[in-house]
Amino acid sequence: MRQVIECVPNFSEGRHRDTVDALAAAVREVSGVRLVNVSADPDHHRTVLTFLGEPGAVAEAAFRCARVAVERIDLRSHQGVHPRIGAVDVMPFIPLRNVEMPTCAQVAREVGYRIARELDVPVYFYEHAALPSRPTDLPTIRRGGFERWAGRPLIGDRAPDAGPAFLHPTAGAAIVGARGPLIAFNVNLSTDRLEVAQHIARTIRQERKRIPQLAGVRALGLLLASRGIVQVSLNLTQPDRSPLWWVLEYVRERAVEQGVQILETELIGVAPASAIAGVAAHYLQNPALGEEHILDLWLDPEWKP
Repeated sequence: MRQVIECVPNFSEGRHRDTVDALAAAVREVSGVRLVNVSADPDHHRTVLTFLGEPGAVAEAAFRCARVAVERIDLRSHQGVHPRIGAVDVMPFIPLRNVEMPTCAQVAREVGYRIARELDVPVYFYEHAALPSRPTDLPTIRRGGFERWAGRPLIGDRAPDAGPAFLHPTAGAAIVGARGPLIAFNVNLSTDRLEVAQHIARTIRQERKRIPQLAGVRALGLLLASRGIVQVSLNLTQPDRSPLWWVLEYVRERAVEQGVQILETELIGVAPASAIAGVAAHYLQNPALGEEHILDLWLDPEWKP
């Protein structure tokens, strides 16, 4: 049975098309890897690639695009609304088919050690790839960002898991890990008042321990200056517990409370078919609708309803 894993690296570049194209080209040049999505945003100043394949091929593609990022991205002149500590800001590996999480953790560590060794970039491992007695969650590891730690020794709790004890002068640090499926989903609002988006994001963070459907939902309120609007940027880290449609309606209700409407939403990368089917089932008012009703899935010979 063919093994398939996913890699979803987030790079601190969303404005220069030549660099985005070079990152994507580095993935495409690896045989056996399929690049399925490229998402670049100028306000976030961030690009997210999504590619799939067998573990060895995906590992090679991940390193090659990381090398491009370190060569081309200079964080000293980088400004975007999304938090970041490195040019290769975060690089997760996700098991998809005939692969268990320990395999992805092993791939993450192999790629991370290679980045540290060959690119001279300090590396932190997170979630299922985290080393014993080390922080596991991404926000903790990234806290402070590039500006806080540039030029300062990375010692004690800030010591990297691999590589030099200082940030790379232009590429910062890399955070590499293994995790389950995640849905990156943004909700754009009909206002330029940043406090509205920040209030909604703060409410989500405060309520996620109390409301089961918000479990694992990470939220930030951001200003999209190029468009004159604000955004609630969401990561659904437990999509099986946080239905996409439910989170959207929660944000809508909180926005309406402040006299604001939703303009549009954005899906960054890809999402599981079960999540999309759940959205369709809710808005079509058809609770029986499921993945088996999505025609394209039946074209995959290995898909099983």
